[in-house]
Amino acid sequence: MHDPLHRTRALVLETDLEVAAELSLQLRVLGMESCHFYQAAALLEEVALYPPPLVIMTLEFGEQDGIALLHRLAEADYRGRVLLISGVERKVSQIAERVGQTLGLQMLGSLEKPMRLAELRQRLGRWRAVRETPPRPETEPVVSTQELAIALAGNELTLYYQPQYELASDRLSGVEALVRWDHPRLGLLGPDSFLPLLTRAQGKRLTRYVLKRALDDAEQWREEGVVLSLSVNVTADDLTSPDLLDMARHAVPDSPQLVVLEITESAAMEDELLGSEVAARLHLGGLEMSVDDFGVGFSSLSRLQVLPISEVKIDRSFVSHLHENPQDSAIVEAVALLGRRLGIRVVAEGIEELRILPLLEHFGCTHVQGFGLSRPVPANAIPALARYQLPIRSRMAASGASLGNMP
Repeated sequence: MHDPLHRTRALVLETDLEVAAELSLQLRVLGMESCHFYQAAALLEEVALYPPPLVIMTLEFGEQDGIALLHRLAEADYRGRVLLISGVERKVSQIAERVGQTLGLQMLGSLEKPMRLAELRQRLGRWRAVRETPPRPETEPVVSTQELAIALAGNELTLYYQPQYELASDRLSGVEALVRWDHPRLGLLGPDSFLPLLTRAQGKRLTRYVLKRALDDAEQWREEGVVLSLSVNVTADDLTSPDLLDMARHAVPDSPQLVVLEITESAAMEDELLGSEVAARLHLGGLEMSVDDFGVGFSSLSRLQVLPISEVKIDRSFVSHLHENPQDSAIVEAVALLGRRLGIRVVAEGIEELRILPLLEHFGCTHVQGFGLSRPVPANAIPALARYQLPIRSRMAASGASLGNMP
């Protein structure tokens, strides 16, 4: 009979005996047994017979490579988690991670050799936290398209606002509008639960709803003496719709309200002439354009230079490991320098730890946002947050983080 503990083991593919032995010891310290393999074929055979909850694999071994093995695991319909260990350049391991995600594998990221116990504990800790969360049934979607249509007609969609802070003033400077669904049966749902179900027409209708609701909320804040920049996410289709631009433009002339329409980098750069025309029209109408998730796509910097945009948002994937990854740090510094030279605001997204703020300011980032500063809040919480917010410096002092170059 097969060892029943086998189900709790990690399968490890590693050709370096010393690395394999050290990893086995670290896993044992963390309460997990492991089974070591030297060849991919043997590991795949074991995965087919007794699928483990975790595969830890090197990217370089023998005649094959780790990316080819990721394809084989996907073909085998492997449902467990995959953690990469690598001694190659970080860019290569990041590509491998993205390949695995695209193939539908549940990737835990990658660790550089030699692995550190603290890093391994962190990765496995996230995985175990996910495992302890009861999974949703895979046989039926969370919501249906019919429910979504009813929600759009019945005002079940609401807005939360992600606060954005200016590093120079150390204060709340703007908000990003985020849509939520107050579902009568499932409670508050995030956009990932329903946005993929939208038809093109529903998507345009939702954008208009969000913009109008956000402008109404901003007007209420102004009546309470709070004026903030307001960012709303839009699609390329939205930006070509005259009625939406008119709706946003009419909110600007007689008020100090700054309206920023955010579009992803890939969409902003897809059609050079169209993107330039739309950005120019926004500028002429007193609106601003922000390029979201900057750095994820492969846009030309020369094209970015000719677009009259006002803001770029550096994707969280570059910000989250700023201290640990020199390449991410170099990218953030380069984008911040580009922003300074072009007179563009540079927002760092996904701030989870306050200790990275001095480095971001040193690089030249002008604004920051993320759960480490504030989670999204409902509209009625914004005035109090603006008036009684704890400055970033005070938060850092309370947390024990270094103030570094903060003013």
